[in-house]
Amino acid sequence: MTTTRSLRIVDDIEIARATVLRREPFAEPLLAEPVQRGIDELWGEHISPADHVRRIIEAVRTEGDAAVARFSQRFDGSTYDSIEVSGDEIARAYDEVSPEDIEAVEFAAHRVRRYHEMQLEHAPTSFRERGMGMEVRPLQRAGIYMPGSDAALPSSVIHTAVPGVVAGVRQVIGVTAARPDGTVNPLKLVAAHVAGVQRIFRASGAQAIAALAFGTETIPRVDKIFGPGGIFVTIAKQQLFGRVGIDAIYGPTETLVLADEHASPDLCAADLLAQAEHDVLATPVLITTSRALAEAVAEQIEVQIATLERGSIARAAIERGGAVVAADMDQALELANEFAPEHFCVLVEDPVALVPRIRNAGGVFLGESSPEVLGDYTAGPSHVMPTGGSARFASPLTVLDFLKVMSVVNLTPLDLDQLGPYAARLARAEGLTGHAQSIERRLEGR
Repeated sequence: MTTTRSLRIVDDIEIARATVLRREPFAEPLLAEPVQRGIDELWGEHISPADHVRRIIEAVRTEGDAAVARFSQRFDGSTYDSIEVSGDEIARAYDEVSPEDIEAVEFAAHRVRRYHEMQLEHAPTSFRERGMGMEVRPLQRAGIYMPGSDAALPSSVIHTAVPGVVAGVRQVIGVTAARPDGTVNPLKLVAAHVAGVQRIFRASGAQAIAALAFGTETIPRVDKIFGPGGIFVTIAKQQLFGRVGIDAIYGPTETLVLADEHASPDLCAADLLAQAEHDVLATPVLITTSRALAEAVAEQIEVQIATLERGSIARAAIERGGAVVAADMDQALELANEFAPEHFCVLVEDPVALVPRIRNAGGVFLGESSPEVLGDYTAGPSHVMPTGGSARFASPLTVLDFLKVMSVVNLTPLDLDQLGPYAARLARAEGLTGHAQSIERRLEGR
């Protein structure tokens, strides 16, 4: 039997809240020493990550393309002459990607598109009634951050861009890091083309977010920026919020598996490890009503982790998370709702019966046939989901994020007669005589 295990098991609920289920608020990170040294060398002094991003944003605002290219090429170690990816490059990408991978991209995009088309059918619609109403409009232009350089991450492109295309956004543009030779990973280009991204630009990190926010000579200014990225993307989104629309602030991925004594230990372990291999900062959590299951899952994790290419990353993440043994399902659900996970995997005897009691989650995955990994790729709903407990108040990326509402007032003279005196009275009570007179002059002239 394995004597050293990565998954800690906690029985005391208050200790679990203080350890396994505890999140630190997003704060300015402590960067790896080589990264911090590179930043200090760039600016000739020691500066914080937030100041580093602030200076990049200002440089892009004043210098445009020159700053975008300078910073992107420095940080990505790339060289290129043209910021925009040409149509010929996209066409060549199809020749460089295997037919099987193209088929997988097209299948995933079809599934995501069909789901969001159904979602749009249930979205708010324009209406007029009794002189009042609203108009629902898609955004004019959306910017998609396409993460990864050598790594393609085509699924992220699909799951971010397709909802915007379905919503009717007039122009969807993408920004992405280039590889050292200046090219963009061809699988990413294929995914973007299939998803409906119309223009693609070589720009990464904070400088890409700033370019989308301000616009440059080459990169158009967008109405709203979408998609997860690294720490500098996250800081830039925070600093530019209000100047440009921001979808959300995304942190490291997290999965909570809720399991009873009937659950399969090997599948619980597999679901935890699937998220753990993303990032050493990922948070995999098991909440169960069975101590025996928690022990079995811990053993299975050690067996399975040895088979993973990213086993060391997964182990570090597993050590960040842990297992909590709850007294009963009521307590397990209470803890799960408090945690408000990005991914909520329900591996119990009757998972559907628990859905009415689940209040806070980005995505809910019911039963053994609905693993979260399917949600990452081909299930349909966008895998861009709220992290860090923000599922208490936020939702996954949907077509609604690409729509906006305008209130419309179109009242009759009779309505003015009925509503006006009350409005004028309230205006004078607030000391806003100009407001009152705007109404009173209309009433006097009748």
